[in-house]
Parts: sequence; structure tokens; C-alpha cells
Amino acid sequence: MSSRIFQNVIIQMKDAIDRTIGVVDEQGFVVASSELAMIGSKLEDFHIYEFDSGEQVVSMGSRTYGPLSSGSARFDYAAFVDGTDQMARMVCAVAAVAFNEAKGSYEEKHNKAAFIKNIISDNILPGDVYIRAKELHFVTDEPRVVLLVRQVENADVAAVEVVQRLFPDRQKDFVLNINETDVVVVKALPSLNSHDEIMRTARSIETILHDELGVKCVIGISTNARHLRELADRYKEAQVAIDVGRVFESDKSIINYENLGLGRIIYQLPTTLCEMFLNEVFKKSPIETLDEDTLETINKFFENNLNVSETSRKLYVHRNTLVYRLEKIKKITGLDLREFDHAIVFKVAMMVKMYLDSLSSSKY
Repeated sequence: MSSRIFQNVIIQMKDAIDRTIGVVDEQGFVVASSELAMIGSKLEDFHIYEFDSGEQVVSMGSRTYGPLSSGSARFDYAAFVDGTDQMARMVCAVAAVAFNEAKGSYEEKHNKAAFIKNIISDNILPGDVYIRAKELHFVTDEPRVVLLVRQVENADVAAVEVVQRLFPDRQKDFVLNINETDVVVVKALPSLNSHDEIMRTARSIETILHDELGVKCVIGISTNARHLRELADRYKEAQVAIDVGRVFESDKSIINYENLGLGRIIYQLPTTLCEMFLNEVFKKSPIETLDEDTLETINKFFENNLNVSETSRKLYVHRNTLVYRLEKIKKITGLDLREFDHAIVFKVAMMVKMYLDSLSSSKY
């Protein structure tokens, strides 16, 4: 396909240039030329190692060559022009620019991974998604999920390549590099009800990054997308999953957006509203007046579904001791945690406090 793109550029340039111009591949075979008879032949004066000097154009034998840019580290193509004089060098440099522009435009238009990246980045109009998908022969309504893999503590640029090995089908599953820490996986699903498969995929990503690169990561999982145009929203969900998980589920490395519960609601509230809520709940005394032991008692009480007997057993204290502590909490806060409504209010208040504390710490 690239040869046809190069040939179209040559046709447009041919009348303005009185020299033979063309493009060779890494082995020196002509893939496009203003002299059609040259296509398919090998130029014996072409040597790929000559480009090691880093010069924009290089003279070899009776021709001047200019390497074309490539998305990968390997060499792909070079422009060539007959002659080694100054005019040949100038024409070769200009031709290389023209070939690069045409090649880049074609790849951007027809590369599925670039298309997916444009969707999740909101760099394409919703109305154009269907048109571009048709050009690329994309199934638009296939179920897909977005996994955001964020490297923490230390990051490795090789993470994209390592994760890519888990997804050999590059026409259905896409691994995209977003920045130095974030990698996005857009995975096709056999059905909308594929929770177990998604979790297995997330664990596989976490394991391979740890085992091969020593990288620790946190993975945010979106809800399932029913259509390509939903991927931008699903990417945002994966981001929210990581951000909310950092506050309320810091012990987890894989966070599913669907399981965020109250944390997702609190995360969307304005800070002023959160502060007002805390002031209203703790009218008698601020939550800061509760010491660490008391907070541990409260957390254990919630973990054991407000069951006094079970909580006292887990805390290794007598039942009456726990009742005394709960009465003390009621006296300080005005909330009796043994009553369901009071317990809900207190639980939400603790989560709001955690959220505000996380905002304060992120400023520094």
C-alpha cells in the first residue's frame, strides 16, 4: 500500500523535476519511481549502513538518498534522486519530506490503533466515528472494555511492548501508550457479560509487568462499551476508577468502576458541599476528636455489619467493653452506630473526610 502512496506523490512531482526520483526499501529494491521500468529492480549502490552518520541525505554511487521517518526504530524506506550534486541533495531532501507527509497521512487515516486513540482522547467528532470505522472495516457495535494501566513508584518505557504481547490480535485488541506512566488497553469481549475474563486480563497485565519489569501498577476498569463512540466515556470511567480507588480502596491494585459505590458519588461532590456536610454531622465535636483506637473500633464494627458480638470477638474485647465504647462515640458525636440510619451517616462522613484529606495532601 505504501508503494502506491509514494507513486502518487512522484506523479505529482514528476513534471517539476527533470531527474529520476523514487523510493527504495531496506534491501535496496525500488518500490516507486518516476521511471516505471525501475520498479522492482535493486539499486546496487544502496547500502543501509551509510545512514549511520545521521545526515539528512547521503550520496551513494551515482545517486543521493534520504531516509524516511518511521514509527519504529527499524529502517523502512529511503527516497532517492539521480546525481550527487547540490541540486540532487536539495531535491532528495524535498522529496523525502513529501513522501513522509503522504505516508504519515495515510497511516493516520488507516491505522486502527491511531483511530482508537483519537476516539478515547476526544480528537474525533462523534459523527466521524462511523465513517472512519467503515473505512477501516471496524465492527462498531462489538462489546469492548477499557483498562487503564498506571505505573506507580517507578515506570518503564518498555511497558507498552510487554503488555502488547498479551494481545497478539492487533486488529481487535489495542494497547496504546498515553504518557510516561499510563498505558490503555481496549479489549474486545465475546459478550457484555464477561466480568471473569476482564479480571483475568487485568491480573495477567499486573503479573507480567511485575515479573518482567519489576513495575508495580494500578489498573482501572471501565464498564463495557456497546459501541465505538462510547470508548471516550469508558476511558474517563477507568481514570475515575483509579482516582477514587486511590482514596477509598488504596489497598487494591485492580479497581472496577462498577464497584466504586459511594466513593464515586462523593468524588463528584464539590468540596464546599463536603465541608458543609461534615459540619452538620459533627455539630457536637469534629471527627478529629476521635483517637486511633476509637476509629479502629468503628471500622471493625462496620466490617462486621454492626454486629456487636462478632465485632467484640474480632477485637478481642468483652461485649460490654465494646458497648461502652459505642456509648462513648454516641456521647462525642451524637450518633449511635448501633442504629442503621446513624451508622450510614457516620460511614459517609468518614468517606467524605478521607476524600477531603486526599485533596489536601495532593496539593503538597
